[in-house]
Amino acid sequence: MAQGTESVALYWDFENLHASLVDQKTGPGSYHASRYRPQDPLIDIATIMEFALSIGPLAINRAFANWVSFNRYKHDLLQSAIELIQVFPPGAAAKNGADIKLCLDVLDDMNRFPHIGTIIVVGGDSDFMPLSYKVKAAGRTLIGIGSMTSTNQHWARSCHQFQFYETLLNPAGTSPAEGIPTVLPPASEPARVESAGHPATVEPEPHPEERPFCPPEEAEELRELLVIAADTATREKNARELISKAISRLAQSRGDPWVQKAGLRPYMQRMDPTFHESNFGYSSFSEMLKAMGDIVETRRGKFDHELRLRNVPQAQLHGT
Repeated sequence: MAQGTESVALYWDFENLHASLVDQKTGPGSYHASRYRPQDPLIDIATIMEFALSIGPLAINRAFANWVSFNRYKHDLLQSAIELIQVFPPGAAAKNGADIKLCLDVLDDMNRFPHIGTIIVVGGDSDFMPLSYKVKAAGRTLIGIGSMTSTNQHWARSCHQFQFYETLLNPAGTSPAEGIPTVLPPASEPARVESAGHPATVEPEPHPEERPFCPPEEAEELRELLVIAADTATREKNARELISKAISRLAQSRGDPWVQKAGLRPYMQRMDPTFHESNFGYSSFSEMLKAMGDIVETRRGKFDHELRLRNVPQAQLHGT
């Protein structure tokens, strides 16, 4: 069967992503304990829709869940024209089987609709791995979307491309302050004493060696700066290593140290389907390459810009 004309089919394992976000927000196991209660909206549906539409026109937009618990999503679901498929769990402790129903629908739709060229699956379960083999064998492009904290890495790497939900929300690649572990110790609990019959709060006198070197508000600002600095340094190191490895392998396969810029990014995504320049803090791939100017040399080729690695020490390559 010939591949279709860039129409997109979007399939949501809705409860899977929502459960991941609940556990991420309130702790592991939180969703399982409250799965039959009305759920507060956590998924930014519009963001995923915008990404899917950037790939091509949507031919199918279908979500699977036990919708009894997700009534509070009603407005956003209607706004996005999502076809809702009700999947009841067969028992109180059983899974709803949405992933199986989703996989069967994908296979059926690929056979019936040859114009669908790209399949997007929202969900992070390893159960989708067999589906990836069938989609690839049918000559379609498979894109996955899932949460960073719960996506099975084998499933992510079985896709042609994988987008983390958090990256779609934050395309610039900067890390929000909330959710980052504290790197400075918390302040001591204040002691409560009685003064003239009324309770009062008195801050304990810290040991001289434990006295903060700056006021609390400045300490909080410093904490955030330290976290950002450490995160930026790590991303810079990882970006350099990835660029270096990709150019080296392409150069080896071509037998030429110069490689075409246009072929570099697709090759990096084939190496690691989770790759996206925004994961490393860059707004575009060109910006990422520009920031690597000390290790990557550029020239204008006959048909495209060409790149090669400069002769740099290993320490500089790793950003140290």
